[in-house]
Amino acid sequence: MAMELMKMPQLGESVTEGTISKWLVKPGDHVTKYDPLAEVMTDKVNAEVPSSFTGIIKELKADENQTLAVGEVICSIEVETAKTDNENAGQVSHSEEKVAAPVRDVQQAAEPSRKARYSPAVLKLSQEHGIDLSKVKGTGNEGRITRKDLLKLVESGNLPKADEPSAISDAAPEEIAPQVNRQTSPVTNVPTAAGDKEIPVTGIRKAIASNMLKSKHEIPHAWTMVEVDASNMVKLRDNLKSDFKQKEGYNLTYFAFFVKAVAQALTEFPELNSMWAGEKIVQKKEINISIAVATEDALFVPVIKNADEKSIKGIAREIQELASKVKSGKLKAEDMQGGTFTVNNTGSFGSVQSMGIINYPQAAILQVETIVKRPVVINDMIAVRDMVNLCLSLDHRVLDGLVCGRFLARVKEIIEKISKDNTPIY
Repeated sequence: MAMELMKMPQLGESVTEGTISKWLVKPGDHVTKYDPLAEVMTDKVNAEVPSSFTGIIKELKADENQTLAVGEVICSIEVETAKTDNENAGQVSHSEEKVAAPVRDVQQAAEPSRKARYSPAVLKLSQEHGIDLSKVKGTGNEGRITRKDLLKLVESGNLPKADEPSAISDAAPEEIAPQVNRQTSPVTNVPTAAGDKEIPVTGIRKAIASNMLKSKHEIPHAWTMVEVDASNMVKLRDNLKSDFKQKEGYNLTYFAFFVKAVAQALTEFPELNSMWAGEKIVQKKEINISIAVATEDALFVPVIKNADEKSIKGIAREIQELASKVKSGKLKAEDMQGGTFTVNNTGSFGSVQSMGIINYPQAAILQVETIVKRPVVINDMIAVRDMVNLCLSLDHRVLDGLVCGRFLARVKEIIEKISKDNTPIY
C-alpha cells in the first residue's frame, strides 16, 4: 500500500477555494479511479470531485461546509499496488516521508527572523490595517510573509495588533488557513431580540461573499452610466416575439439584443475585454460574455462563448439554455469558465440604476436596467419613449473614463439604431 493525498482542485478560472458541501465517501470505503469523493461548491459552480486513485479512503481532512484553498488536502487514500511486501513497506515509508516533510518545513518556517525584510506591498497593507507583522506567520519561501497572507487575515477580521496577543501567531499555516477561509468578513456580534430569525450562512453564500470581498478589496471600482432610447428595439422585438417563440420554442428577450450590442462594441473597444495581471494587462482575444443568473439563494455566472460571432437568435438560445441549467442544478464547470466581460440583467427585477461589483478578474461589468416609458424631448417636442439606463462598473487600474465613455456611446448607438431593416435576428 502507498498513501496518496487528494487535494482541492481548481474548479474554474480565478477560483481560489472550494467548500465541501457533502462527502460521498467515508473512511474505510473502497473507491476506484474517477469515483466521486465529494460535492464541492465554489462561487462559480457546484461539482463532484473524482478520485485520482483506486484504493481505500484512509482519512477525511475536512468537514462538510468547511472551505479549503485550492491545493489543500481534502482526504488521504491508501492506494493498492502489485508490489512485494518489502517494496510496499518502502513505498509507504517514502510516502509518509513526503507527507511529513511539509510539517517539518512549517515548523522551521514558524521561527522567522526578527530581522525579516518585507516587500513594499506587505508593508503598505500592514500599515493600512494596523497589522503587527511580528505576529504573522508567513507561507512564502522560508516563512516570508506574502501579500496573500495579509489579505487572508484582513478577510478573516482576526488581525494581530501591536498591543494585543495574536491568536494565530503560534499556529502553523495549515491550521490558520481553514479558519481564515471559513470567514469572509470580520465577525460581528449582532444583538438579537425575541422574534428575530437567525439564518445559517450556506457554503455557496460564503463562496459568493468571499469572491465579492476579493473584488472590492483588490479592484478600484469606478462607475458611469448612459441613458438609451430603446424604443426601436422594443418595437422590433414585440413584433417578432410571438412568431419567434412558435418557431424556435424559446423566448426572444430584450436581454439578447443588449448582449449582442455589447459583444459588437467590445470588438471595437477591446480594452474593455481585458484583465489586470499585476505587471501587465491581458487583453483577451475571445469575447466571452458572462451573464448573471440568480436562484432563490445564490448567484451563478455562466458564459456565452464567442458572443460576437453569434446571432441574436443564437444568443437568445444560449441565455435560455444556461438559465435552465442553473435552475435545474445541471450547470457544469466548463459552463462557468472563460468569461471576459459580464452583462447583468438587473432590469429583470425592476432596477433603474445600480452599481455592479466586477466579476473578478474581469475589468468591467455592465448593468442593463429595466426599460421604462418616460417623456423625453425630441426635436423640441415631448414624446413618450422606452428608455433604459446602462450602468458600467470599471477597474480603474485597467480602464479610464474616456475609453469607457466611448464604449457606452457605441452600445447606445447600436441599440438606438436597431430596426427591421438593419438588425438581423438570424
